[in-house]
Amino acid sequence: MNIKTYYLSLVVFLGLFSCTENWERNTTTKQQYPIQENWEFKQASKSKWYKATVPGVVHTDLLANKLIEDPFYRQNEKDLQWIEEEDWVYKTKFDLPVNLDKQQFSLKFDGLDTYADVTLNGEKILSSDNMFVGYEKEVTRLLKQKGNILEVYFHSPIKVTKPLRDEAGFEYPADNDARAEKFSIYSRKAPYSFGWDWGPRFVTSGIWRDINLVVWNNAKINDVHIVQQSLTDEKATLSASIEVYSEVDTEAKVRLSSEETTFSGEARSIQLSKGINKVYLDAEVSNPEKWWPNGLGEQRRYNITAQVMVEGQLVDEKSNKIGFRTVELINEPDSLGESFYVKVNGEPVFMKGVNYIPQDSFLPSVTKDRYDWMIESMTQAHMNMVRIWGGGIYESDYFYDQCDEKGLLVWQDFMFACTMYPGDKDFLRKVKEEASYNIKRLRNRPSLALWCGNNEVGVAWDNWGWQDSYKWSQDVQDKLQEDYKKLFDELLPKMVNSLDKGRFYYPSSPISNWGKIEDFSIGDNHFWGVWHGKYPFESFKEYVPRFMSEYGFQSFPSFESIKKFTVEEDWGLETEVMNTHQKSYTGNGLIKVYMERDFKVPENFEDFVYVGQLLQADGMRQGFEAHRSNMPYCMGTLYWQLDDCWPAASWSSIDYYGEWKALHYTVKRSFEPQIIVTDVENDSLKVDFVNDHWKGDTSKLIVELRDFEQGLISSKSVEFSVKKNSSTEIVHQSLKDFFGKKFSSNDKKTHYLLLKSVGENKEVKALNYAFFVKPKNQQLPKASIISSVEDINGEVTIKLSSDVFAESVALTLDGNVIAHFSDNYFHLDAGVEKVIKVSRTKLTAADIKSQLQIKCLNNLEN
Repeated sequence: MNIKTYYLSLVVFLGLFSCTENWERNTTTKQQYPIQENWEFKQASKSKWYKATVPGVVHTDLLANKLIEDPFYRQNEKDLQWIEEEDWVYKTKFDLPVNLDKQQFSLKFDGLDTYADVTLNGEKILSSDNMFVGYEKEVTRLLKQKGNILEVYFHSPIKVTKPLRDEAGFEYPADNDARAEKFSIYSRKAPYSFGWDWGPRFVTSGIWRDINLVVWNNAKINDVHIVQQSLTDEKATLSASIEVYSEVDTEAKVRLSSEETTFSGEARSIQLSKGINKVYLDAEVSNPEKWWPNGLGEQRRYNITAQVMVEGQLVDEKSNKIGFRTVELINEPDSLGESFYVKVNGEPVFMKGVNYIPQDSFLPSVTKDRYDWMIESMTQAHMNMVRIWGGGIYESDYFYDQCDEKGLLVWQDFMFACTMYPGDKDFLRKVKEEASYNIKRLRNRPSLALWCGNNEVGVAWDNWGWQDSYKWSQDVQDKLQEDYKKLFDELLPKMVNSLDKGRFYYPSSPISNWGKIEDFSIGDNHFWGVWHGKYPFESFKEYVPRFMSEYGFQSFPSFESIKKFTVEEDWGLETEVMNTHQKSYTGNGLIKVYMERDFKVPENFEDFVYVGQLLQADGMRQGFEAHRSNMPYCMGTLYWQLDDCWPAASWSSIDYYGEWKALHYTVKRSFEPQIIVTDVENDSLKVDFVNDHWKGDTSKLIVELRDFEQGLISSKSVEFSVKKNSSTEIVHQSLKDFFGKKFSSNDKKTHYLLLKSVGENKEVKALNYAFFVKPKNQQLPKASIISSVEDINGEVTIKLSSDVFAESVALTLDGNVIAHFSDNYFHLDAGVEKVIKVSRTKLTAADIKSQLQIKCLNNLEN
């Protein structure tokens, strides 16, 4: 196939084309038709066919046909491992939606999982060996007007990779692969499907993304790469590389267009040769409005379309919504060690965000509604970055669309995590195809911030002791290191530099290990001293890195969520079912170990689940506040993890069913643009004020000393200057000096602090609480909480008040219902009315009133 590159020697603007030319869509413009109907599937070794859903996977089709039980229910996971050992066949029959004559047809496969042979009307058209790559095959000669048979034969990933494992002669350190024999390493398939320390083992096969019939005439656009060449307040200049495939030698016209009045784009007449042609065009936008991350400005995007016209007819067009912005990741030596921070439009921005895993073990089950809720949950919690972790998938176009639209910068890992990988010629070929496909798919997006080669492989090789535990020979160790270099130091950076030049790439996250305090001054860090290292939560204040890209603590989902996948006999910390839904090697017992340090441990399991969520939330709060109050030394906090792929105890802040845990409500409060950070230790009070805004002003800090029962005891205010984009220390002195005689050390168990920042108009800009002792040592009075539920103009609200200070008030609805509270797991001061809005539900006010349950620490029985 000849590749012809056309460089522009003469600028021809749109207005120079004949005004009679019609660039509107017509009957010759490329069309796509989904092939979703009439699918059947069967086990390859059997004869009976069953109805199938496409997109889908074998597990969900087996479940829909009642051939297996719910994979997530109780211990059913253990009984379904046979599925990965089998081959499966999918087929459908379809008619052409348009006339076969004088047109070209191709089949476009957006995702085949994973080892598949595809035949059309009995002739093989492609073989897939990479879940992360899309395929498009021209099939015009094979088609008939009616009764086309499309068949996809999926080979067992285990059977395909077993010879590769046998040939290797040693075991790779894929400790998360939940099988004695490690096969996941050899497949370009979502690593987490083989098991992880938060997810089950369901090794899927299936048509996991759309199949479309593409109908086109003579020429079509394969790819458009738009590069922002320069950006000022007055003008943005762009260049576009347009790859056009032509079936014939022909004259054509190619242009860039937009409905924006400030846009001017280039267009020209060209000669297309049969095969792939590349055309380079320029454009500019006057007075461009910039794209900003969530919380810092608007997410302005410009829709720019590349179009190709042949014989006076528009044959294809491809649109991209681009945003004008600059994103730089600064990772360089400095006076403190080695920096790691993000600059957006020339300004350093503290990254508040999260690590994201696939939302389901069965990926086609993730609907647009589920995507919307996760995106909304991130933006509601004031996040501006999401890390797409390297053990999952390259997410759907719709997910990235929403990140573009809502201002979530994307940290994009390549799909490698927590093990070494082969470096043979065939494996490198697959990775090169995968990198090319996904870099091209994502590079035009304003949300894309950086590429990272892998998750934790580099730090693991240096610190996890694989060399001793796996007892490799020196030759094997040398091979593993050499293969690592081929992948992450050579192939992937070369691909990024070639296809997405200028975007930051680094081989492995984190740069520094968490074992030594001196490493925290170097780059990004995954701090697992809390949880895996059993460090106390207070260690977050000591182990502060330049950028925290992973850290976390576990909890169970809510008790109402637990009811959905268990029966009553399963309700306990160490039952077989609860242990099946706990994949961390440290198990549920570690939650209890931490709980004993800070809380009274309830005997009742339902109360244990509630306190466990408070434990997770408060522990992580200490991390959030430590990182934010140490800016600009620390310039990012991405916690582990946002979501779950099945119902389980995990590090997530949102459970599998979409319910916010106490942690996510705490994230929302801790990621506010302005927060008060309080540290009470050794009778000393330290208060910092964190401001993400790029402007400063003056404010007043009000610190109230309050009694759990009696309310306000003393109040003191401090005037201070709010500095832009910074953390400022406001108070640092002994409690006795700050409050005088009003404070007594004997009052620590019965008193607390309420801190507020107020502006000139007495509006509250930030609010926080501080306690003198841990919850287990507090003397909380019984609380009488009064609630009322009403419907106000179609919006259900709950009003709450308490006779005394009520700590960690939690609202739940009894039964299998869906609802979301605007706030939850909050402290309620005596005599203060709290108004909560209820959303994501069809329940009436009367329904909610009858099902509303209220918990607080004050009223737990121990």
